Amino acid sequence: MRASLLQIAADPQESVNSRRQRVASLVREQAGADLVVLPELWTTGAFAYDAFATEAEELTGPTYEAMSAAAREAGVWLYAGSIVERAKDATGEERLYNTTLLLDPDGTLVRTYRKIHRFGFDKGEAVLMGAGTEPATAELPDTTIGLTTCYDLRFPELYRRLTDAGAETLVVAAGWPERRRAHWTLLAQARAVENQAYVLACGSAGIHADIEQAGHSIVVDPWGEVLAEAGSGEEVLSVEFDPAKVAKTREQFPALKDRRLGLDAPSHVAS
Repeated sequence: MRASLLQIAADPQESVNSRRQRVASLVREQAGADLVVLPELWTTGAFAYDAFATEAEELTGPTYEAMSAAAREAGVWLYAGSIVERAKDATGEERLYNTTLLLDPDGTLVRTYRKIHRFGFDKGEAVLMGAGTEPATAELPDTTIGLTTCYDLRFPELYRRLTDAGAETLVVAAGWPERRRAHWTLLAQARAVENQAYVLACGSAGIHADIEQAGHSIVVDPWGEVLAEAGSGEEVLSVEFDPAKVAKTREQFPALKDRRLGLDAPSHVAS
């Protein structure tokens, strides 16, 4: 299976529409790949909070239209990164969500995922966007993928839920800051090892709202070996990997079978 991770920069001097068209052209160039992955909020920039409301769109808005056409022309599965989605919540109130789109080779939107873990510590994304509530997987012809976004990478319980739901390849669309790049690499490898799954983590390049992006998109195999890693600038990272290795790894080293679920809470002894 061949995957292409498109490490995109959201340059504030480039209009959002121009970037959509440029990225669509890059997607078309990946004809022959099985899966193409884009970063988080590549239209606006993951830290460009002031642009969220003005650039918000419906699921089938301009980003979907551009990516749908590109996926269809390239004949690829496209994990199109995330958009600022404008939608009504359960109460009918209009909210913004950080939502990823998965399109099939016909350009059909087959799965979405609203980011569950919002970053910001009571500011930024954490207050501007609603939280997703449902983990998401999708079956591709050769592997089942788990859909995740950036800050999710710090929460292993989400990835275990995805693994229990059948995920063999864990995909991460991110806008990860350079100052915590060591964590990015470490966590990508940890999620791969603990779930005995592939991790395909696509980050952003450049500077978003004065925040330097880490880049260094990475592909990790079920043993934690780094198969490919990008640099810090814009780059297309392409890699061949064998989805059958997941089942082989889990059979050779069946650690997942030794989990003990439903443990009691730890006892507390007062000093």
